[in-house]
Amino acid sequence: MAHLHVDIVSAEHEIFSGEAVMVFAPASQGEVGIAPGHTPLVTQLAPGEVRVQLESGEEQGFYVSGGMLEVQPHVVTVLSDSAERAEDLDEAAALKAREEAERVFHDKDAKIEYATARAQLAEAAAQLQAIQRLRKRAKR
Repeated sequence: MAHLHVDIVSAEHEIFSGEAVMVFAPASQGEVGIAPGHTPLVTQLAPGEVRVQLESGEEQGFYVSGGMLEVQPHVVTVLSDSAERAEDLDEAAALKAREEAERVFHDKDAKIEYATARAQLAEAAAQLQAIQRLRKRAKR
């Protein structure tokens, strides 16, 4: 079976480096699926979960705050300012961040920029979605 070499790197450190049979990523225009032999591609990532399917069929999830995705026929590189394993996400912190972002987003007197509040809300929602997907996979 053909494989992809996958590297997921944040500004702080490498999160994952290994072989996979499929990668799913939240590209800015929608989710992309990458198999071995994929056409070269460079695209911006939206906040969300990068899923790496191993040869065993197991999927590992990684939260990225955005960044860049580079695809070569047998190499996938994810570069993100912030990335972590989905199981390491803090649900309580994500819920609190979403509530705060929603409050600021709807507060007409807030001194925060609309775009900043919207980005914070999108990031919190993406973290919560990654946590929910992880739970569903664990139940299988």
